[in-house]
Amino acid sequence: MSITISQQFDGGAIEVVRADDPQDITLNLRKDSSADFSQWFYFRLQGGRGVPCTMRFLNAGQATFPDGWKDYRALASVDRVHWFRVPTAFDGQVLTVSHTPAADVVYYAYFEPYSRERHLALLGNIASKPLVQLESLGQTVQGREMDLVVVGDPAAARKIWVIARQHPGETMAQWFVEGMLDALLDPANPLARCLLADAVLYVVPNMNPDGAVLGNLRTNAAGANLNREWMAPSMARSPEVLAVREKIHATGCDLFLDVHGDEALPYVFVAGSEMLEGFDAGQLARQQAFIDVYRLASPDFQNEVGYLPGKYQADMLTLASKYVGHHFQCLSLTLELPFKDNANLPDPDLGWSGARSARLGAAVLQPMLQSIRRMELQF
Repeated sequence: MSITISQQFDGGAIEVVRADDPQDITLNLRKDSSADFSQWFYFRLQGGRGVPCTMRFLNAGQATFPDGWKDYRALASVDRVHWFRVPTAFDGQVLTVSHTPAADVVYYAYFEPYSRERHLALLGNIASKPLVQLESLGQTVQGREMDLVVVGDPAAARKIWVIARQHPGETMAQWFVEGMLDALLDPANPLARCLLADAVLYVVPNMNPDGAVLGNLRTNAAGANLNREWMAPSMARSPEVLAVREKIHATGCDLFLDVHGDEALPYVFVAGSEMLEGFDAGQLARQQAFIDVYRLASPDFQNEVGYLPGKYQADMLTLASKYVGHHFQCLSLTLELPFKDNANLPDPDLGWSGARSARLGAAVLQPMLQSIRRMELQF
């Protein structure tokens, strides 16, 4: 049986140079559908059962984040449910993945995918919960719904917003949201019950449905990096941000969390809002308290390694967390999860995973609750 490689499915992305020799399969990372970003890959290999396969990504050195390949291992799956890491090497230019498939069909991906079908199933599973309301905020460039999950009473005093996957290739962000919603809707979870007694959560599980389906790393169908659109979103270029931003202004916001993935840093961390003009001692204390409690709630979270406060300057208010923090003077954070592994608690078999992202999502209820209680004490 000859080797065939395909990417015509939800989230698929690869360019095949040649696949006539299983020990010399040559590939290229495919650019986003309407932009020059490249890093995400997801493809299906058929016909390799029991055959040692060597896959070389020729243009990996020209990827958007070449530092992301250091100590990186690609993911593989037969059933697209259970994923495992496979031997991977990077020489500064070419990324090489070596694997002997145990089945006729195997899938390879940059990180554990989160499909459109799973997104719809997530909504279906929670739609009948008594505390849940599902809203459509509008449509994407290609006409997909922008889904909003409201958990709790909209009349609650405190408004918490969580958005994920502005960059569609950062699928760990939606795994995080799934775990957070599971914990939040567990009637036996005392943290959830206490949190929902005083707050309502507005959750956008996928900010970039088009980019996710298209197999993009960072952009939507119009080629827009949504996390640079918050100052001036438009219907033509970034209707996703426009719809969510309008809703946030309608509801107000007391705590904002924008969930992402970082290609290069093997850690979980937050980027805060301390660089914003007018950021005062009270805001700094609230931010530090959230960080301290999250560290206790999940050993996967740390605050020793992360971004320098000066990372964003001229484009600062175009970013979601900075825009919201500036306009609402609230606790507003970007949460970064790794693509590779957590260097503090490495897992030699799985690295960082969807399941681990989900557990981190469940753990976020504790710092959220602490933050809400801290606000109540101040008023």
